[in-house]
Amino acid sequence: MASWNSIPLEITYEVLGWVAFLSWTVGAYPQIVLNFRRKSVVGLNFDFVVLNLTKQSAYLIYNASLYFSSAVQKQYFEKYGKEQMIPVAANDVAFSIHAVLMTAVTLCQIAIYERGNQRVSKISFGIVAAVWLGAAVCVFLALPTHSWLWLISIFK
Repeated sequence: MASWNSIPLEITYEVLGWVAFLSWTVGAYPQIVLNFRRKSVVGLNFDFVVLNLTKQSAYLIYNASLYFSSAVQKQYFEKYGKEQMIPVAANDVAFSIHAVLMTAVTLCQIAIYERGNQRVSKISFGIVAAVWLGAAVCVFLALPTHSWLWLISIFK
């Protein structure tokens, strides 16, 4: 990561990043607790949960790749210059991991709790299948040229 010009600015960035992390993560718990207390997911929109898992998984791939991969970071700096900061912080990765886990917990609740006659729609299944098929095609396109930055931008 590039250096900051100001220590107070860096501290503010870190503090606000973690405040945002806490604010966004708190929102996952009321639905999970409600489902647990009722032992039911009747009324929960299953399409939203499935589509949200796809969205959060793609966001996790983007954040973790850009944050942890030296190959991706190298391509980022080659494209944007060494003076640029990697646009992903630790709190972004933490949020992504948390969001995927909480959405997976909600999906498990859908599998085990009373759900009435609710189902995930065929349209949602189709969207999710098309998204991940498209992502797989992009992986195969990126492999020969090692275009990792381009590849993870697909997941953004």
